[in-house]
Amino acid sequence: MSDEELDVAYNVRRKAGGDLFARHMARYRDESERAVDGLPGRPGIVYDEVSGERLDVWGTGEGLRPVFVFLHGGYWMALSRDVSSFMARMLHEQGVATVVPDYTLAPKASLEEIVRQVRAAVAWVYRHGREHGLDPERIVVGGSSAGGHLTGMTMVGGWQEPLRLPGDVVKAAMTVSGLFDIRPITRVYVNEYVQLDLDRAAALSPALLPAEYRCPAVFAVAENDGGGFLEQSRLFQPRWEHGELMIVPGRDHFDVVLDLADPESLIGRALLDLIPR
Repeated sequence: MSDEELDVAYNVRRKAGGDLFARHMARYRDESERAVDGLPGRPGIVYDEVSGERLDVWGTGEGLRPVFVFLHGGYWMALSRDVSSFMARMLHEQGVATVVPDYTLAPKASLEEIVRQVRAAVAWVYRHGREHGLDPERIVVGGSSAGGHLTGMTMVGGWQEPLRLPGDVVKAAMTVSGLFDIRPITRVYVNEYVQLDLDRAAALSPALLPAEYRCPAVFAVAENDGGGFLEQSRLFQPRWEHGELMIVPGRDHFDVVLDLADPESLIGRALLDLIPR
């Protein structure tokens, strides 16, 4: 691909246009604020002493609940937990808690450090979840766009043992328009922020990393997404023996993830089916 073709494939903000992009971002915030208004939980818990990054716990109830850990997108350089909890009320009503961590954004943090932080967030849920009504044996991780890449980096192997976690700590996963081979990112505008070379990009690509335990997974992608994101999911899903490819009709890169707040939507139902009960 030429640089221009890669930009068309992966520059979803350009595809949406400035006005539509701004409306999507405002909707993320509005729907997240409505979802957590009055919801039981505890926001702002420091999960990683090294970085000081925090997470929010929402939708707790009696006993231990399965937990959905949602990793926000924004090409590793934008968004936050404050605009990423729009699914919390729906999951609470279905008996599921939600955890939404922040991570240090690029270029302030390297992608290696961002990956370390989200893995630390999973480790925090496993070690401290019981104190907050979260079942450490029923952790499901999901994320959109760059959050889908970070989800993939919690699905692969090799990181759990150094953190003294079981290899199957992530019981299921859902990626939404995720990135799994991030080598193309070295040639698009995002690399001004994440500053990857090909070797580092390969080492940070879930599609190129081993995984002894392959959890049940759904790889959802919007029908009207950028061509690069469609191709990423189509190529990665066959390598994941318990993974399902789901192309969501009528949705684009930015609105598809909001369907996680609707239990009757295609990906809302898929998420609920993934969560161990």
